[in-house]
Amino acid sequence: MSVKRVDNEWHLFIDSNTGLRTRVYDVVIPNELLESELARYLGDIFHESARGDNTEVVRLN
Repeated sequence: MSVKRVDNEWHLFIDSNTGLRTRVYDVVIPNELLESELARYLGDIFHESARGDNTEVVRLN
């Protein structure tokens, strides 16, 4: 997944192995959330979906 700031809103996407991105509309990231707070916020939302060694939200550059 990836997050992008667009016109003062956070947009969440599912990234495919082919380079395509699909917008996720059923998860809302508050506009006032700082970039430094994204990992914790998304971790709180998706912790139930974590499995195996994929248990953390990390920033990729």
